[in-house]
Amino acid sequence: MHEQTEQYILELIRRSTPRRTAWNLEKIREGRDVSWNYIDGCMLTALTAMTDITGDRRYLEFVERVADCFVQEDGSILTYKPQNRALDDINEGRILFRMAEETGRAKYRKAAELLHRELMAQPRTPEGNFWHKAIYPNQVWLDGTYMALPYLALYEKTFGQGDYSDILRQIRVVHDRMRDPKTGLYYHGYDSSRKAFWADPETGLSRNFWLRAIGWYSLALADLTEILPEDRPERKELVSFFRELMASLAAFADPETGMYWQVMDQGGRKGNYLETSGSAMVACAMMKGARLGVLEESYRARGRKTFRGIQEHFLKVRDGMIELENICLVAGLGPENKRRRDGSYEYYISEPVVSNDAKGAAPFVLCYTEIRRAAE
Repeated sequence: MHEQTEQYILELIRRSTPRRTAWNLEKIREGRDVSWNYIDGCMLTALTAMTDITGDRRYLEFVERVADCFVQEDGSILTYKPQNRALDDINEGRILFRMAEETGRAKYRKAAELLHRELMAQPRTPEGNFWHKAIYPNQVWLDGTYMALPYLALYEKTFGQGDYSDILRQIRVVHDRMRDPKTGLYYHGYDSSRKAFWADPETGLSRNFWLRAIGWYSLALADLTEILPEDRPERKELVSFFRELMASLAAFADPETGMYWQVMDQGGRKGNYLETSGSAMVACAMMKGARLGVLEESYRARGRKTFRGIQEHFLKVRDGMIELENICLVAGLGPENKRRRDGSYEYYISEPVVSNDAKGAAPFVLCYTEIRRAAE
């Protein structure tokens, strides 16, 4: 099925332009051009990995087309709105480091420095964690760990002073505040002010364990483990959190497919379903951890089983096109004027389920690259 997987990725590229990508279902549904955003950023990161593992530069050439479209000569970024203070908008910046290396063009370093300045200006909770967005005051979401912290680590490693202490402090808060000691799972969100309508008034936590949020956090820990130099003390502590999380997640895999449930701890409950994006994220994290030597080899097999489960059950040919199915389009907590996003079980299973969105396609591609790396 490897040939089918590569065909799927190339089909998506052929159907895309820098401002109209086939994998950004949110923009397609709105009938709008894409902006600088995390959805495309996830896919571009995956395409970069595809060139690294296959040697086929068609993947990286598309990444460069997008980067060149959005990043101007002075380092400004088209459609980027720093006033939104959205961690999501930092994620696509990960491609800037590769583009600076590949092209030697100064605009990419300037853009990386711009995003770093804006990230350093991000409001923080009293514990020192970035707010998820300006519209979510004092809120930490698991999603944001992936959107911002690997970027910050790449910046420190590439252009900064190699100071990873801020990253570790923020991960510690997530571990200490958002982890459920009974299951080892993490809640989707935490409001340090305890004022959000979805937050528990005593703990500030949301109510459920949403798979993709845990998937984002899993990828963040895996990526940080890869980015940080092995001799850094921060890496050792991050690895301990990573190992602990992976051991907890393994217990919630569906025995038949190896996949995971949309609401992770409630498999089999009416309305719940095996969800592709979060399953692929967890599988990728497990395989990467095994490759890096920080997880036992058994986790590589676990990740491969999950990937095969996705391939066998949700990679389908429809009307002559390959489709990756069962991807939750989006889920969040609030804001105040969107009270249906309340973190309840009923809410998480009510969001649209789509095919080919990059939130599922990108981690699926990254899983494929991990399998290819293991075979080398």
